[in-house]
Amino acid sequence: MKGVLLVNLGSPDSPKPKDVKRYLGEFLMDERVIDVNPILRTILVKGIILNTRPKKSAKAYQKIWWKEGSPLVVISERFHKKVQNKTDMPVALGMRYGSISIHNAYQELKDKGVTDVLLVPLYPHYAMSSFETVVEKARDVQKNSFSSMTTTVLPAFYNQKDYIKVMADNIREHLKGFEYDHILFSYHGIPERHIKKSDPTKSHCQMDGSCCNQSSEAHATCYRHQCFETTKEVAKELQLEAGTFSNSFQSRLGRDPWLKPYTDFEFERLPKEENKKNLAVITPAFVSDCLETLEEIAMEGQEQFEEGGGENYKHIPCLNENDAWVDVMVSWIQKWNQSS
Repeated sequence: MKGVLLVNLGSPDSPKPKDVKRYLGEFLMDERVIDVNPILRTILVKGIILNTRPKKSAKAYQKIWWKEGSPLVVISERFHKKVQNKTDMPVALGMRYGSISIHNAYQELKDKGVTDVLLVPLYPHYAMSSFETVVEKARDVQKNSFSSMTTTVLPAFYNQKDYIKVMADNIREHLKGFEYDHILFSYHGIPERHIKKSDPTKSHCQMDGSCCNQSSEAHATCYRHQCFETTKEVAKELQLEAGTFSNSFQSRLGRDPWLKPYTDFEFERLPKEENKKNLAVITPAFVSDCLETLEEIAMEGQEQFEEGGGENYKHIPCLNENDAWVDVMVSWIQKWNQSS
């Protein structure tokens, strides 16, 4: 019997500092998130970050927390329910971090008689700190606790035509009545070293812009290339004119170089240097609104843009539980069911 496992990032159980600290501890101790040797990672996370960051992050979570709970969790649960209602196969929801575990999701599917699982990391792009860590965690759980089950992974869907169309339609709908002069595609940032580590050829990635336009097997695991491709395809679907849109990367941590340009820098630069006074921002690395979109972009981003001289600001929500997005996911599930 076949079943589906949807996996998103996860969230603290509450916006209280103790719950945020527990969540951040699990997240930041992931070797694919902070990819340094275990001793240094432990010192950095447990000795420094967890002594200061939880209180600050808790305040940020408190700004965006819903009555029903964490926005990311609530949205993921709603999406899960809609997908389940449109397919006969059992569908479970798990989170990479937090109390809604991947292990419990596998157990739920097993209890329903599922032996063949389609794993769906809810990340459009491949990155070792998001897509890859979900896949590896799921494989470890299955191997150690559910060895009789098999798992097939839905590939990163950053350039799938139906996904691009539904994203473009979502942007178009939310731009109604808003006179923008620029659209900023803000992607979650990752360290530059992650791009090179994910390059299977160990020679293609040059981090100079040229390699992203050269055909290579490295593109299958290159987050930077995939982000640029998403922007290019969405811009084509929306018929955006050159110069009216650009890319940036948000949420950096530490002093090592991360993918550029940085979103917070762009919020100030665009109105000052390019006279872009009416800005729309979309966050295509996320399918569900979360702390990084609702607080960092929708709230802090607007403040930074206006401080830089911007006048009108529009945060475009993620696809969330959009019915058209649900239909796209269901179609992918059905294709897998029919092809295997």
